[in-house]
Amino acid sequence: MPLSDNAAPPPEFAAFIGLDWGDQKHAWSLREPAGTRIESGEVENTPEAIELWAVALAQRFAGGFLAVALEQARGAVIGVLSKYAYFYLYPVHSTTSANYRKSFSPSGAKSDPSDAGMLLDLLLKHREQLRPLRPDTEETRSLQILVEERRKQVDLQTSQSHRVTMHLKQSFPQILKWFDDIKAPLVANLLERWPTLEQLQRAHPGTLRKFFQ
Repeated sequence: MPLSDNAAPPPEFAAFIGLDWGDQKHAWSLREPAGTRIESGEVENTPEAIELWAVALAQRFAGGFLAVALEQARGAVIGVLSKYAYFYLYPVHSTTSANYRKSFSPSGAKSDPSDAGMLLDLLLKHREQLRPLRPDTEETRSLQILVEERRKQVDLQTSQSHRVTMHLKQSFPQILKWFDDIKAPLVANLLERWPTLEQLQRAHPGTLRKFFQ
């Protein structure tokens, strides 16, 4: 779908990229505006790997705008890339890419590396028929970064909680029955003061009463 008449024209791009989403890895193809050589590669399907890839591209092209065609209207990849103002994202409908794929392969067989090249070719030759996602405001990008950082902290907390639970099952299983949430500060304080059941049992009842109050 073309841009509306009142839409801002796209900027001059430092590079064009076709990015094909995959469960384990994302395949990409890249070409610079004045060049003919097409580069290709893969990036792991993790937010951290995608961010490293995005930062490396920004450093290489000195923060210039990068046009990216990808067969995904929303999701993790777009969520990560849209945090960066230099990415101009062109989501491609799956039907469009499937039809365009047939011009490369009559059977329409799907292959990740060739799909990345197909998306790049579509971006280079028919960009005016694609509707780019409008760049987010600085405030929205800042919010996305904060949300992503919160996700990382939650994942870290969950990982640490699992490790503590496994340790307690072996050394102090009673704790898991006494408290519903082992992440509670009270549990941490108790374990710091009495790390074993034997030490806790030797504590004076008055000391325990004062601790819990």
